[in-house]
Amino acid sequence: MSDWTEIKIIVPNKYVDTAGDIAQMTVPYGIYIEDYSMLEEEVEQIAHIDLIDEELLSKDRTKGIVHIYISPEDNPQEAIAFLTERYTSEGIPHTIESESCVEEDWLNNWKKYFNPIPVGEKLLIRPTWRDEFDAQGRVVLNLDPGLAFGTGTHETTRLVLQVIEKYAGKGKTFLDIGCGSGILAVAGLLLGCESAVGVDIDEMAVKTARENAELNKVSEKFEVLCGNLTDKISGTYDIVAANIVADAIIALSRDVGGFMNDDSVYIMSGIIDTRADEVEQAVTKRFEIIDKYEENGWVCLVAKKK
Repeated sequence: MSDWTEIKIIVPNKYVDTAGDIAQMTVPYGIYIEDYSMLEEEVEQIAHIDLIDEELLSKDRTKGIVHIYISPEDNPQEAIAFLTERYTSEGIPHTIESESCVEEDWLNNWKKYFNPIPVGEKLLIRPTWRDEFDAQGRVVLNLDPGLAFGTGTHETTRLVLQVIEKYAGKGKTFLDIGCGSGILAVAGLLLGCESAVGVDIDEMAVKTARENAELNKVSEKFEVLCGNLTDKISGTYDIVAANIVADAIIALSRDVGGFMNDDSVYIMSGIIDTRADEVEQAVTKRFEIIDKYEENGWVCLVAKKK
């Protein structure tokens, strides 16, 4: 088995989210972040215990570490050069380290840092390898993200899930454009939607989304297609969600209305705040924005047809 390269980017805590967003640009299959600055508060909030492993307590609380993995076919030095340039231009103090690791190691490594997390008022996202958890009356969404983007830990996904809670319900139909792990459509189905369609250009994402539908026993209601944006989609839907990137949302806004009913909602996320105005200008040509949510530099828009 060929060795992959693990790249560790060490930055002061206040820069860790921005550093992670930049690192995400270099790989299509996700990153993981170590950040122990809020260790006691988060453990108390999530697990309601104050006993923390000594190894965790000894971690440096002033710095965060972003981990990414580069395949043998790609050029690790190119990724390091790109990251160095971007972090320098953003004024982010950083140290970059790299070492070889076998593929099996990195495939499992990031799982250590992904725990059950409550989202919004109704959902608990549970990674399939975590058996001990307290749902506290929430709907449990079982998730194995595989290599597809969408674990529920990122602001963009959490924002959309919180909005989906408001609109999902009995008899509703759901369309997820750029579905990644399938987390949004599966959430919609678990929250009462009648059926869902997901589409993604990445075959790995399509496979993962189907597997997550099976895990949650909603596969009969969930059709997943491999294609670019809307080129494989037909029909109209009550809820359309796109947790992608600003450019794709701008492109999508031209014809996504054709897949919506008169009273459908269009939920857009993955928009970094510096591009929010540009996205809003494009979207408001055909839609009325009825809600806007922001978290840590990310924006989620909710719109209806004019």
